[in-house]
Amino acid sequence: MAFKTIHHQKHYNYFMLFLGIVLAVFLSKNPLFERLLTQLGPYAYLSAIVAGAMFVCTFSVATGGLIILTLAKTMSPIELILFGMLGAVIFDMIIFRSFKSSIDKEIVEVFNNPKFSHFKKILHTKYFAWMMPLIGLLVFISPLPDELGISLLGLSKLKTYQFILISIMNHSVGMSLLVYATHFI
Repeated sequence: MAFKTIHHQKHYNYFMLFLGIVLAVFLSKNPLFERLLTQLGPYAYLSAIVAGAMFVCTFSVATGGLIILTLAKTMSPIELILFGMLGAVIFDMIIFRSFKSSIDKEIVEVFNNPKFSHFKKILHTKYFAWMMPLIGLLVFISPLPDELGISLLGLSKLKTYQFILISIMNHSVGMSLLVYATHFI
């Protein structure tokens, strides 16, 4: 039964990713969308925060990137990077805190299951203590979905302020690359 649920969830995730890409392509071809974003005035800052948050999520990364690229035509690059990064860090914190709060229940279930005793042994090795944050950091800064890296960082004993610093550094580089890429597109 659990396999069917996981299998169904995987197809749902692929479908949602595909839908997000189709939406971004549709919006990129729509001149009204670009006109709307370039005439936001003071609301452009709020749009940059929302776009930064969307850029973190696997399903909305294409639309978030499109909004950031469009806002780069009218906003100062520094402001766009800062506000986009703020949105991304806020969304990362939501994922990180929710993962940290729910992981305890799920780990207890795994620990109590005799089939996963080898998993319990791995978690208690000295290597796990430093490898999990390192692997999570590498996934987090890679082009792979942020959710995966955040969940691995959530498994580690990383403190909230450490995660915020990592998220700020990660997204400041990512947003800078995206915003300055508009000069070449």
